Amino acid sequence: MSQGGFFGGGGDNVSRSEYKDKDKPSQIRFSNITAGKAVADAIRTSLGPRGMDKMIQSSNGDVTITNDGATILKQMQVLHPAAKMLVELSKAQDVEAGDGTTSVVVLAGSFLDASSNLLQRGIHPTVISEAFQRAAAKSSEILETMVTPLDLGDRESLLKSASTSLNSKVVSQYSSILSPIAVDAVMKVIDPATAKNVDLKDIKIVKKLGGTVEDTELIDGLVFTSKISGAGGPNKVEKAKVGLIQFCISPPKTDMDNQVIVSDYTQMDRVLREERAYILEIVKKIKKSGCNVLLIQKSILRDAVSDLALHFLAKMKILVVKDVEREDVEFVCKTLGCRPIASVDHFLPEYLGTAELVEEVQTGTSKIVKVTGIANPGQTVTVLIRGSNKLVLEEADRSLHDALCVIRCLVKKRALIAGGGAPEIELSLKLMEYANTLTGIEQYCFRAFAEALEVIPFTLAENAGLNPIATVTELRTRHALGEKTAGINVRKGAITNILEESVVQPILVTVSAINLAAETVRSILKIDDIVTCLNLSELNVKEKNTPEDSTN
Repeated sequence: MSQGGFFGGGGDNVSRSEYKDKDKPSQIRFSNITAGKAVADAIRTSLGPRGMDKMIQSSNGDVTITNDGATILKQMQVLHPAAKMLVELSKAQDVEAGDGTTSVVVLAGSFLDASSNLLQRGIHPTVISEAFQRAAAKSSEILETMVTPLDLGDRESLLKSASTSLNSKVVSQYSSILSPIAVDAVMKVIDPATAKNVDLKDIKIVKKLGGTVEDTELIDGLVFTSKISGAGGPNKVEKAKVGLIQFCISPPKTDMDNQVIVSDYTQMDRVLREERAYILEIVKKIKKSGCNVLLIQKSILRDAVSDLALHFLAKMKILVVKDVEREDVEFVCKTLGCRPIASVDHFLPEYLGTAELVEEVQTGTSKIVKVTGIANPGQTVTVLIRGSNKLVLEEADRSLHDALCVIRCLVKKRALIAGGGAPEIELSLKLMEYANTLTGIEQYCFRAFAEALEVIPFTLAENAGLNPIATVTELRTRHALGEKTAGINVRKGAITNILEESVVQPILVTVSAINLAAETVRSILKIDDIVTCLNLSELNVKEKNTPEDSTN
């Protein structure tokens, strides 16, 4: 190639490659935004009390019916890396607030839509992301001015918040039963005067098939879903002294696999006699300490308790519950005020817990063991959820978890705001007013952010079968006239004062949703390339599979 040709023809190539490279980041950005919007659109229909439910079938054939945003996204097989960010976003909202997991993804989708319009106008992504950050901070300030302070002694307001969170669930018809359970459960495990947070591990949720959700109950004590072990023993013990053991009451095993060959019956008898004496010795020590209810931790290596031991324990009128899970040990000890006992030598009366009553109760087709009337209880409670089938039972569990999280939000930050799309429209109007005081590109970005917030009332109206444009326009007018708590009442199909309708939610849910959504959108805007890395082993395989001449 001649020198002139190199310079002459090459210049055009250089500029073209530069142009291509400039184009690539915007393509990547729009691809990420499209993926994010697709995820948001997939769960938009499940927002609000009139939202639809999703049926999710996993690869092993398990079916889940739910409209909880975090659950839907967790079970969806999302492949696009930007779409995965929205899955993580709903997880973060679930951890932070527990409720609003659908709203946060719908908001993020709307913000992405707004930012794509701004990008098409030629505004730089960094400018947009910084403006969105400021807008989110401004939103938090505005929300703080709209709150109604709450006292944790105000049971009525707590019940309203729990009911609002349950209204959009599959089990919404049972919200009058589940709301008081959620409120009472949280109030029992905290000291309302000093509490700043709630450890939901102190509220144990036990699921039992059979009955209906109406049979769900709050038990001030413990529930074991297994029935009493061993026949002939007591199935009800009053003034119980409860011991939790972590050792086995069965013949000891050697460390190595071995065989003992027994040549005659006398030797066999001696082995059995030794075994009986060994187990009887352990059982006598247990009885001597005054224990009459024995909880036995599940053992992996050998049977935690042999049939012979169960026979001796039944003879001595000791009630036995075996297979207590390892992760439940801490909860059981905290509730009963006992200590786990690791060896028979440490089986002392001071390690035992006391309870008024331990009894086996028939529930539907199976039995459970209830421990009630604990003398010095730890701050724990158990909720026994009942359901006619597995799908309802699982959804009741998820719904109750959301209601508990809403009450936890109110303990963290004791303030309520109206629901039903009211705070979003109010925010939108206030941000628009604030945007008029700004200049330049930032004003554009603030306006886009404010308009994007309207997606929540728009979707609520759409899912309720109302005319979304007419409803949102009327809502905007009412708020402009100063009706701060006007919201969409999906039951009446009209706009009413939503506070009077008892539709309230913790401020933490809305603040967290807006901040997390804005943060995720900022992260997506700042990405200008996706680099896929292969493992070295994969590269080697590819090289082996490539024919020698394919390089030419």
